[in-house]
Amino acid sequence: MSGLDVDAMIQRFRDRAAAVRQRQLPPVGGEERNRFMRQMEVDFQDFAILGDAQAAIEDGFLVLRVDLRPAEAREA
Repeated sequence: MSGLDVDAMIQRFRDRAAAVRQRQLPPVGGEERNRFMRQMEVDFQDFAILGDAQAAIEDGFLVLRVDLRPAEAREA
């Protein structure tokens, strides 16, 4: 996959996570606002996880490795 820049792809996910954090709330209230807030949280989590991934192409597969261990467990 010579045209795939995995580092740029990972950066786009980081940028999307940051954009979700900066997203303004629309003028909605009640349950609609709650749904919007929950979706923002899920979007941020998904984009942030992929933004933290280490990417590699192995045997034609895009492999994303994400360390989900607590920070103190990563250092050991």
